Amino acid sequence: MVSRDSRYFLLLNVGHFLDHYFMLIFATVAALTLSAGWGMSYAELLPYGAPGFTAFAVCSLPMGILADRWGRDHMMIVFFIGIGISSILTGFAQTPMQLGAGLLLIGIFGSIYHPVGLAIVTGRWKHTGMRLAVNGVWGNLGVGCAALVTGFMIDLAGWRAAFFIPGIISIFFAFPYLQISRNVEELPPVGGAAATKPADYGPLWRVLICVYMTAVLGSIVFQSTTVALPEIFEERLVGLATTISNTLRSFKLESASIIGALAFLVFAAASLAQLVTGHMLDRWGARPTLALVTIVQTAALLLMPGLTDLAAFAVALGIMLGVFGQVPVSDFLIGTTASKISRSRAFGARYMVSFLAFSGALPLIAVVQSNWGFDGLFYVLMLCAITIFIGSRILLLAPKVEYDQRASQ
Repeated sequence: MVSRDSRYFLLLNVGHFLDHYFMLIFATVAALTLSAGWGMSYAELLPYGAPGFTAFAVCSLPMGILADRWGRDHMMIVFFIGIGISSILTGFAQTPMQLGAGLLLIGIFGSIYHPVGLAIVTGRWKHTGMRLAVNGVWGNLGVGCAALVTGFMIDLAGWRAAFFIPGIISIFFAFPYLQISRNVEELPPVGGAAATKPADYGPLWRVLICVYMTAVLGSIVFQSTTVALPEIFEERLVGLATTISNTLRSFKLESASIIGALAFLVFAAASLAQLVTGHMLDRWGARPTLALVTIVQTAALLLMPGLTDLAAFAVALGIMLGVFGQVPVSDFLIGTTASKISRSRAFGARYMVSFLAFSGALPLIAVVQSNWGFDGLFYVLMLCAITIFIGSRILLLAPKVEYDQRASQ
């Protein structure tokens, strides 16, 4: 029989999946159907989604503060119901302004998850690093499934159903979550007091500076690489795509399909790197883990300029392994240093900074690529990785007793 804690963790993971899924429904709807149905170009529609993404970032901190004061499980119920109702209302939109208002609501309620869900994950269980890694993979699945499932729903039932159906599903999940989470905060963390034993990385202010430095620079690297990778492959993997097309000529694959498949393979493999990082965090702690992933990023970014075809594909995989592997580290640092009563607001501040930094990545790509090409972008991102490596070595002291969660639950 599945334990209560396993179901609790599963529902938190479902919440992470839905959070990222809802935030990307609009992108697919706008590209596939609204631009034609409403007589507006894709570029004209995109600004109506901007307030939602801004709210997703800016509201993270106030949602974290509210969760610390009111209760995290209460806020998760609000998340499931609120984002579901917001999605349903968005599906009724008749004008671009109504659509933008619905997307704004989705962004507001979507901002609840990261400061609240991650505070629960890091406060409830042992093996915090692995729990964060598994939770992160569910978020990645939400990103990956958004375009696929939304496109499927559009073909079967129209774009409004793409908002209606996930909205109803989200509201449905609020009921089992309410039942499973009831009075759970009164229970001791799974694994006992050792589950919440903090690692001593030095004064809290130094840890927080490291967290926010990593959040800003890491977010720029993450957003730049994930957004630019398909175009980089389009530019650099022409020969490899041709070879694959000729080898599989019976399938009549076009270059665009092959490039898309290669990018998907890199993203899928790299997202699993979080599981390796999670194991390292539990075994060795944040300082050596962060050093390793930034060294991998730096080395791969240094090698990438000038490469093409198979060599470029292999090194790009190395870049993304380092980029995705870095994601759980900041959350682990917050979860193992922030106090229980202020953990949600700490996560809220971290994600507000991260999501705002995301918005700066697109102009960075445009300016650097137009002037110095992608090779210039690789060098800029390499400097970001080096800064994280050096900064973390200075700011994070080596604990006398490294954080260790190797004991079985």
